[in-house]
Amino acid sequence: MVQNPPLKKEILMPKILKAFIGSYGLVFVILIFCIPVTIIRPVFWSWGNLSNILVQMTVIGVLTMGQVFVLISGGGGIDLSVGSTLAFSAILGAGLIRNSGFPVWAGLLVTLLTGIAVGAFNGLIITKIKISPLITTLAVQTAVRGLVMIYTGGADVTNMPRAYTDIVSKGIGSISWSVVITFAIFFITMVILRYTRYGRELYAVGGNEYAANVSGINVTKIRIAAYTACGLLASVAGIITTARLYTAGPRAGTGMELTAISAAVIGGTSLAGGKGYVSGAVLGVIFLQIIDNTTNLMAIPAAYVSALKGAIILGAAILDRIRSSDKFK
Repeated sequence: MVQNPPLKKEILMPKILKAFIGSYGLVFVILIFCIPVTIIRPVFWSWGNLSNILVQMTVIGVLTMGQVFVLISGGGGIDLSVGSTLAFSAILGAGLIRNSGFPVWAGLLVTLLTGIAVGAFNGLIITKIKISPLITTLAVQTAVRGLVMIYTGGADVTNMPRAYTDIVSKGIGSISWSVVITFAIFFITMVILRYTRYGRELYAVGGNEYAANVSGINVTKIRIAAYTACGLLASVAGIITTARLYTAGPRAGTGMELTAISAAVIGGTSLAGGKGYVSGAVLGVIFLQIIDNTTNLMAIPAAYVSALKGAIILGAAILDRIRSSDKFK
């Protein structure tokens, strides 16, 4: 009689590997990465350096939460316009405060509304006109960056008032308000995805659009909301960036969209949609920020850092493929 145990073992091992990669792989990688860094640069674990990592990760962390919403929504969901949205929304709000005498709260409100408007526009074009998210958001990225340059003439909006910059310069003890805001966004995003009807419907739409539609879920509404949330979070990132630099610049946020997408995918959010967790995305953000921090501590040339990040992005795509492969289900 033919024995079946070898076949069962062959099927079981991929499941174990997939579970490890999905749940513990990134934590393991971060720990392994930190060991030689700690030996070479013990200052890595100083509170001054760790607090710097926390502050530096705020902008990418907020942008990554937006990408989590969009990626989970499926349909090839991706938002390449968040860097431009960051700059555009921040410039408009800062310009009103500095040049038109608006109170800080009004400028902040305009910043947030601008991000919402750009995100909702992306969602409407993608869902109503059926243009692919890649093309839509790439076009919006280019157009919005052009609007920023037209509005500012290429000049920065400088010398933001203290009430604005206090977002970064003050906080709870030695923890900046920007860090508090970022972790509050992490928590709110987790609650929305795990415990709300919208979160459940978002996963359903991303996992199987046809089944979600048949079950009565408004797929269009769900996806528009995801892109709107992404735009809103891009504007929050714009506020943090402006507060940190005391300046709103037309080139702010350039290239950050790819870093945010990479952090989300490294953390387990699927490019195919329907899968993703805030905890994993946060780990992805932390991992990328640790790389930036340690390469600075070790004075590694920028060209090598760029090559390393490129390899990490490719590795993230490969991991996503492994996680979604039928061989590992």
